[in-house]
Amino acid sequence: MTKVVFDISISVDGFLAGPNASLEEPLGAGGEALHEWAFATKRFREQHGLDGGEEGVESDLVDERLQATGATLMGRRMFSGGTGAWDDDPNGDGWWGDDPPFHHSVFVLTHHPREPLVKQGGTTFVFVTDGIEAALAQARKAAGGKDVLIAGGADVIQQYLQAGLVDEFQLHVAPLLLGAGVPLFAPALEAPLRVEPTRVVDSPAAAHLGYRVR
Repeated sequence: MTKVVFDISISVDGFLAGPNASLEEPLGAGGEALHEWAFATKRFREQHGLDGGEEGVESDLVDERLQATGATLMGRRMFSGGTGAWDDDPNGDGWWGDDPPFHHSVFVLTHHPREPLVKQGGTTFVFVTDGIEAALAQARKAAGGKDVLIAGGADVIQQYLQAGLVDEFQLHVAPLLLGAGVPLFAPALEAPLRVEPTRVVDSPAAAHLGYRVR
């Protein structure tokens, strides 16, 4: 059965990106370090057309998420590289290049209607203007029984959490204090949300924490 999930790297102090995002630093100042655990893995590098990388438990975690995901949801800022570039060119090609690493349909939440954007490697960006539930309905259909991954940003994840539409999530806590940036869990939820731990995978590169939403 299709699950709605998010799977994201954060700092120990709860930020998923650093401050001052730009096209040169879409994850903000210091934010790229949150993903060093993934960048080092063989599976991540394969997915991005790169050689090398380390095998092991963290490469297995990357592979597990890639294999389980059938469709992705994201906000317009994530599509355009974490910046406001979309506002200047709402018909642009986004930040992900000619051959994005998704290889399935990606549903972009936006207020700018436009035709789907077909890329190499099986990725198609579909732009949804009528809200998170409409986007999720389309993503569920496209996922073909696999998971729907909420890739980000933080505001999109928060919207789906507030609506009670998230089934599971995984946090990859990097050994890093950013001090400022984009917090994952802000603004605060309207009511407490009960979650159940499903696993803990520890390594020097990150603590990988799985949760199921009750």
